[in-house]
Amino acid sequence: MLGKKSVLERIFLILNPLFFLLLGLACIAPWLHLISKSVSDESAVMAGKVFLWPVHIQWDAYEFVLIKSGFLNALSVSLFVTIVGTFLCLVLTTLTAYPLSKSHLKGRRFFLLIYVFAMLFYGGVVPNYMLVKGLGLINTIWSMIIPYLIIPFNVFIMKTFLENIPEQLEESAKIDGASNLRILFSLILPISLPSLATVGLFYAVAYWNDYLHPLFYISNTNLKPLQLFLYEMIKGIENLIREGDPEGAMNITTATIESATVVLTALPIIVLYPFLQKYFVKGLTIGSVKG
Repeated sequence: MLGKKSVLERIFLILNPLFFLLLGLACIAPWLHLISKSVSDESAVMAGKVFLWPVHIQWDAYEFVLIKSGFLNALSVSLFVTIVGTFLCLVLTTLTAYPLSKSHLKGRRFFLLIYVFAMLFYGGVVPNYMLVKGLGLINTIWSMIIPYLIIPFNVFIMKTFLENIPEQLEESAKIDGASNLRILFSLILPISLPSLATVGLFYAVAYWNDYLHPLFYISNTNLKPLQLFLYEMIKGIENLIREGDPEGAMNITTATIESATVVLTALPIIVLYPFLQKYFVKGLTIGSVKG
């Protein structure tokens, strides 16, 4: 039995890395294909010769997307919405989660029930549109920020993390005369970076990938973010190429333009994620220990 078990263990040790290698290749293959198409020659793409490696590398698609398609304006809108929205969300989520993490807060159970109800039951698209329109936010950049300002799930992640901080730290600060806000910003937040990074990443990805809110609330071309720009560009890509390159001087096709746009749209989050991954994993684990 021991010998048989050791053989099975050896087989597992061989197959396990091989399985995860194949799984990793399966995950990265679509991106390699997109990148290869975006920098390959027009004729090679149209002939279906491009798979995981570019053929006759050229950068006309990226030049077209960055200079002639309005991509940079959409990028600036998405960056503003993501940065400003994430900052405001972190401030409001922290100010909400901190008092809710205190068991002595009067009406704490009632407020928690409100957030649980809001997390389980969504008002719907039409009521949200009527609310945004009633606030006069249609065709303003704030219509893409305000709907995400507080997400109950993120509030509970932050609340659970704050509950794990020893109360003795706050008691010693109060003895020294620190106010509640001073304790929060000078003591609690510096040791809450894992949870802040986790919640911030959730908010940032939600803002960056948001498509429905701009679709419903934005018709002004100058205010359209990347996701809406990507959708409209792919829908009318032939007209866009005809307008941006009327003489046909650039070596581009609809496939190369689509690939280049998708790569550029996803690139900021892909670059940012590795730097936040350690905080993301730690914060999410701590937030799931108890409710």
